[in-house]
Amino acid sequence: MTEKTHASLAIPARDTEDGHALPPRNKEWKRAKFAIWIVLILLALGALRTVVANIMQNRSVEQSTQANSQEYVNVVTPKQSDGGGHTLLPGTLRGYVESPIYARATGYLLHWYVDIGAKVKQGQLLADLDTPEIDQELNQAIAQRQQTASSLVLAKSSYERWQQLRQRDAVSQQELDERQSTYDQDVANLAAANANVQRLQQLEGFKRIVAPFAGVITQRNVDVGDLIDAGSGTSRALFALAQSDPLRVYVQLPQAYAENVSVGKDVIVTQAELPGKQFHGTITHIAGAIDVPTRSLQIEVRLSNPDGVLRPGAYVQVAVPAVAHADIMVPGNALLFRAEGPSMAVVDANGEVHLHKVVIAQDLGETLEIESGIGPNDKVIINPSDSIADGDHVKIQQPSKNTKERS
Repeated sequence: MTEKTHASLAIPARDTEDGHALPPRNKEWKRAKFAIWIVLILLALGALRTVVANIMQNRSVEQSTQANSQEYVNVVTPKQSDGGGHTLLPGTLRGYVESPIYARATGYLLHWYVDIGAKVKQGQLLADLDTPEIDQELNQAIAQRQQTASSLVLAKSSYERWQQLRQRDAVSQQELDERQSTYDQDVANLAAANANVQRLQQLEGFKRIVAPFAGVITQRNVDVGDLIDAGSGTSRALFALAQSDPLRVYVQLPQAYAENVSVGKDVIVTQAELPGKQFHGTITHIAGAIDVPTRSLQIEVRLSNPDGVLRPGAYVQVAVPAVAHADIMVPGNALLFRAEGPSMAVVDANGEVHLHKVVIAQDLGETLEIESGIGPNDKVIINPSDSIADGDHVKIQQPSKNTKERS
C-alpha cells in the first residue's frame, strides 16, 4: 500500500518515534520464513541423527546377539581300540608275612634290643623278660617231682617184696594188688610231675622274645620295666614284624572286569610318591567268589621289593590287563545322559548337532568303549552343555597350539 492509501484508510504512517521509517512488511515476512526453514532443517537433522543412531545401535545389538548365540564346541574323533589296554585300580601294599609279637610268659620287660625300622633275622633276640613267678613255680615243680620220684622208689621196692611174699603164700592176692596199684599211681604221678616241669621249662624259654621270621620291625610298644601279660587277648603286642620282600598287593576288582584276570598274569604297580617308577608283579591268588556287599573280586599280587623302596601299608595303583570289548574308544566326558539313555553329540559338515544314542561296551574310567551308535569318522563333542539339543548349530573351536603339543 502507498502512503495515499494509508491516508485514505486513516492508517498512520510507519514512522518510529525518532522519526525513522519501519522496514516494509514483505522483508519481515522473508526473514521469518528464513528463520522457520532454519529451525525445520535443524529439527530434521536432529531427527535424522536420532534415526541413524538407532539403526546403528540395533545393528550392533543384532551382531552382538548373533555372536553371543554362536556356540563354540570342542570335538574329538573316536580312536580305534588296539585290542587291549589296562584297567587302573587302587591297591594296598602288605608285607608278605605280617605278625604282631606277643609275650607267652607273664613278667617284666628286662631289656629290649631292637627298635622300629630295624631289620632282623629269624630267631634273633628282640627282648628279655624277668619272670620271678614262673621261676618259683619251676623250682616248686622240680621239688614235687623229686618227692614223687622218692615215693615211687619206695612203692616199687614194697611191690617187689610183696610179690616174693605172695609166691610163698604169705600174703593174699588182694594185698599184692593194693601194692601194685600204689606203685602204678606213683609212676603216673612221676609222669605228671615231669610234664609239669617241662611245661614250666618251656615257659622259662619264652623269657627270650625272638623273631619268628626275617623282616623289619614296624612297631615297638613297650619299654623297660613294663608289666607284660601273657597271651593276645587283652594284652598289647610287644613288637610288630613285617616281611618287606616280597610284598603282597590286595586289589578289589569290580565284577565287570572279573573275567579279564587269571593267575600268572603280569601287572604294573605304581605309586604317586614315586613318579616315573613302575614295579612289575604277578597275580598269585584270585578269590573264588564275588564279594556280595561290594560286588568285587579280590586278587592278590606278589611283588618283589629287593631294594626296600616300597613300604607295607602304602596306597598304590595297579594296572590290570583288560580285554577290549569294542573297536571304538572315546573320552568319558563326551557322554550325555538323557531320558532315552546314554547318547553323544555329533557335529556334521554344516555345523549341525545330531544326538546319537550309544551302547557302552565297557567303562574304563577316563575312556569308554562304544559298541554302537557312532562311527570312527564322526566328530564327537566333548564336555557338551546340558542344554544342547538335536538340530542346534555350533561352530567347532580350533585347538590351540598348547593343546596340540599336549595331545
